[in-house]
Amino acid sequence: MFTTRPELAGTHGMVASTHWLASAAGMAVLEDDGNAFDAAVAAGFVLQVVEPHLNGPGGEVPALFATGADPRPRALCGQGPAPAAATVEHYRDELGLDLVPGTGFLATTVPGAWDGWLTLLRDHGTKTLREVLTFAIGYARGGYPIVPRISETIGLVADMFRRHWPSSAECWLTPGGSVPEPGSVLRNPVLAGTWERLLAEAESVSGREAQIDVARRAWSQGFVAEEVEKFVRVPHRDNSGRDHAGVLTAQDMAEFSTTYEEPLTVDLDGGWTLAKFGIWSQGPALAQQLKLLEDLPVSYVDGVATADVVHAAVEAAKLAFADRESYYGDSADPGVLADLVSDEYSAQRRDLLGPRASLDLRPGSPGGRAGRLPAFVAEGRGVGGLSDPSGVGIGEPTVLPNGESRGDTVHVDVVDRWGNMISATPSGGWLQSSPTIPELGFCLGSRAQMFWLEEGLPNSLVPGKRPRITLSPSLALRGGVPALAFGTPGGDQQDQWQSCFWLAHVRGGLDLQAAIDAPAWHTTAFPRSFYPREWEPGAVAVESRLGAETIAELESWGHEVIDHGPWSLGRLSAVSRDPESGLLKAAANPRGAQGYAAGR
Repeated sequence: MFTTRPELAGTHGMVASTHWLASAAGMAVLEDDGNAFDAAVAAGFVLQVVEPHLNGPGGEVPALFATGADPRPRALCGQGPAPAAATVEHYRDELGLDLVPGTGFLATTVPGAWDGWLTLLRDHGTKTLREVLTFAIGYARGGYPIVPRISETIGLVADMFRRHWPSSAECWLTPGGSVPEPGSVLRNPVLAGTWERLLAEAESVSGREAQIDVARRAWSQGFVAEEVEKFVRVPHRDNSGRDHAGVLTAQDMAEFSTTYEEPLTVDLDGGWTLAKFGIWSQGPALAQQLKLLEDLPVSYVDGVATADVVHAAVEAAKLAFADRESYYGDSADPGVLADLVSDEYSAQRRDLLGPRASLDLRPGSPGGRAGRLPAFVAEGRGVGGLSDPSGVGIGEPTVLPNGESRGDTVHVDVVDRWGNMISATPSGGWLQSSPTIPELGFCLGSRAQMFWLEEGLPNSLVPGKRPRITLSPSLALRGGVPALAFGTPGGDQQDQWQSCFWLAHVRGGLDLQAAIDAPAWHTTAFPRSFYPREWEPGAVAVESRLGAETIAELESWGHEVIDHGPWSLGRLSAVSRDPESGLLKAAANPRGAQGYAAGR
């Protein structure tokens, strides 16, 4: 079948990401005898520069990886927690909020990306910090061509920048105060200077690992933390429609350190094992969906899923994400995860996959538990969509005025000739999330908007707890050997678009590129994780390439189908390694003409 690009194949190394400049930087590191972790770090820092509307230095990085020496998957948690002063009492009772704003300082968690990338580099890379950071510094200092979506995003918030966030106007608008045009060159010399100062402090000592640790402390216990605390104390407008100061402190940053975790692993048909982040994240939702769909006959005709496949996948997603709303979070019952992905529970839930579209949010009872939905959800307050009361943008990046979501976040996958493999979904700190810190050249993240301002929930706002993030990289083993790394931006859609990919590639037999190219879909029949937490029971977004007949069938089964055009859903990338031959493969998303794979 025809694909937009070839599936790449080689034996040296493969990089796939959401921007060609990041893939090129990662490949340059592999060509210089760096390993997959060196390449991922270099690509990750470039993504902070060239996709600033989707991530930045003040964000976070979750990653799943395995090494050539140890096939067991590991999880790198570069996700910072809620600050010590971020309490339900302060936000709800003292400030009068019912949701955490999607923008501004109240939505900030402790930045985790810098420490996350450097911890990975120290423990599993081979290159120095300067060697992997030099690409990003070059683009920040010398400039890079901006893609249309950067211009679109800046255009959406330009007036808010001028009125309320002057430091962001200074950073992201032209010297004349206008929105930069697509294809023009954008620079961030202040950010370049921040990185160069961190490097200078690192290189005051000798030794690769010692330098990396000095750079980590210079961020979390040095000038970066000092500037962050000073700036967030100044009230700025957020999308509650009011000005608020933040609660993040230098002490919060000093106390954070990246951790490694044992990921969730679930055995699936065909000798596959899927690894995902645990119950504190959205990750188990993909495992739940695939468990529900194990008995589904999967048929792809000329690379396109049939109506029965789409229907079953949509209904499985509704059940998995209903459980997400009731059971997932960093304060969750630690025993619930095993029950959620058990064969017994999956069989019970599979019986609910009926011939008609369900319009109800139906969390189950894993292990006999009685789940509890947030009051905001149980009362249906987000049904049908909510308007932003402030006029300064909503919590999820790149949502256009017509309501079309272009996806958010970035992603990178790398595999090398030694068998090292990593999947990372960096995010947060996008240019429209909070005001740019003028002395540092970057913004803070807004991931705390995913907490609920209600006590006693698995995902309640609690100091020191992590938000139930939508960031969801994936790693899969076959026969116990790491064989596939994949992921996508897209917020709540991430684990739905990854389900589309899995069904197409693993179950449908399409190669990596064909599976990424295949028409995608998702449902919005559960509350979004981003402010203002709206949802549309029964709604299904599809790419028109599914075909008029399939769309008509879905509508006849009760789905409210929304056609988003032929190429609009998903920004997947993937790499793979054949455990027997060692052959490496890669593919990337053609939508938006931005993501690319590179390799040889």
